[in-house]
Amino acid sequence: MTSHDVTLEWPDGRTRTVEVDENETILEAAECDGSVLPYGCRTGACGTCSGRLLEVEGTRPPNSERAGDGDADVCAVDDAVAYRRLPRALKDRHRAAGYVLLCIASPRADCRIEVGSSVHSELVDNPWK
Repeated sequence: MTSHDVTLEWPDGRTRTVEVDENETILEAAECDGSVLPYGCRTGACGTCSGRLLEVEGTRPPNSERAGDGDADVCAVDDAVAYRRLPRALKDRHRAAGYVLLCIASPRADCRIEVGSSVHSELVDNPWK
C-alpha cells in the first residue's frame, strides 16, 4: 500500500507530519494521529475542512506566492490529490488556487498543507464581521 507524508501547517507556526495511506483521507489520517482539524459534513459539501496546498514534492501549486518565481516547478493541484467524490464546496478558481477539501482528499505525493479555520475564511466571506 502506498502512503505519503503530509505536513500540516497552522497559522500559529505549529506543524505536524502525518503519514496518509492511499485509501484514507488526509482528515482521517490526521485524526488517527491526534491532530485536531476543523470539519463539518465529511462529504465535500460544506468546505469547513478546507486546506491550501503550499508545496507538493518540491513543486508549488499554481497561483501560490512563489509560483512562477523560478525557485520551484509548478504542479497541477488536481494531480496532487485524489478525491473520493466531487468537491462540491470548491469552485474551479478555488481548486486552481490550491485549496483542497481534507475530508475527501487523499494525497498522490508528499505535500505541505496550510490548515485551520482561517483557510476556510479565505474562501467564504463572513457576513457577521
